[in-house]
This record gives sequence, structure tokens and C-alpha cells, in this order.
Amino acid sequence: MDSAEIIFKYFPKLSSDQKAKFDRLGELYAEWNEKINLISRKDIDFLYEKHILHSLGIAKVIRFSAGSSIMDVGTGGGFPGIPLAIMFPETRFMLVDSIGKKIMVVNEIAKALDLKNVRGFHKRAEEINGGFDFVTARAVTDMNTFYGWVKKKIRKEQQNGLPNGILYLKGGDLGIELAPFGPSAQIFELSDYFEEEFFKTKAVVYITS
Repeated sequence: MDSAEIIFKYFPKLSSDQKAKFDRLGELYAEWNEKINLISRKDIDFLYEKHILHSLGIAKVIRFSAGSSIMDVGTGGGFPGIPLAIMFPETRFMLVDSIGKKIMVVNEIAKALDLKNVRGFHKRAEEINGGFDFVTARAVTDMNTFYGWVKKKIRKEQQNGLPNGILYLKGGDLGIELAPFGPSAQIFELSDYFEEEFFKTKAVVYITS
């Protein structure tokens, strides 16, 4: 398995507590992946690059303000929610997924890391009440469908450097998919932040609500 050094390379100002938590993620995911298939067998060896650092692409686009509330939809094993929760300990994260055993792992990993700002829920996004500053996700479905699920979950009050909206990790050619959103959609290429080959086709899509 790769190591947390790739995280420290791109985020050199982490606290000792954050570094320790990122270090532990590798062993925790390796252990849980033996019991529940969270990550493909070929990808677990690249956990830090393809899952943790990929999740933290969002942290290159925005620094969430203390007290912000984020919903991570279709979180699976906790991506991007858990890496972001380590990065932003004063931001609240609600991680939701329709697969109960994955949410069980999310809550167990959050407990093992003492992440008090993470709560996992076995629900669909449409079933969640309440307003959030941002909704995050990673390649859950096409953007038009996703927007329909979450557009009413984003609150109007602002407290961050970017207006409230969606931060979506996606790859490939996004032009046709994002065309209906016009100027409210913005693409941040992850190759502008990370040099690894994996990120050449990856982006953070930001859509204002």
C-alpha cells in the first residue's frame, strides 16, 4: 500500500493530530476491506493517492469555515467525507449512503479516529432533512440527476469563501453533462494541484445553488 507521505507532500501544514489520523487511515481501511468490499482489491494498494488525496482535491478548491455543515452523498466507505473531516475538524460532516454495511464502517472508522465531526446515516439523499452549506460526492450519478436530489438541501445563508453549492469529484469529458448548468458550473482540474498521472482526467465540479 502507498503511504500518507503523498498527503503530507501536498498539505505540508497539517497538525500532528491530523498527520496521525491520516497515517491510521491506511491500516483501518485495509482491515475493514478484508471484511467488507469497500475498495477494489487492485485499488487498495493506492488508497492514499486514488481515494484519500483524490477526496482532498476539494480542499484545494475551498477551505470550509468553522461551523459549516456538509452533506456527503453516496459516501460509500467514507470518500470524500472522512478525509475532509480530518482536514476540517471544525466543520460538521453528515455522510449518507443507501448501503447500511458501508455506513457501519464509516461510523466505526470515525469512532476509531475520534472524529467527533462525522455522523454516518443509512439513508438516501432525498430522505435527509435540513440545510447544508455544501453537498459533496464522488462520481455517484450524472450531474443532472444529482442536482435534482440535493438542490433543496443547500441553504441560502453564506459563511464560506465560495457561495454555497455542490462540490463533486468527477472525471472524463464533462462538457455535455454540465452544459445545462451554464455559468453556474465551474470546473477545477485536479492536475493543476496534483502531479500524479491519475489526476490528469480528474476534476472538482463546483455548481452554485
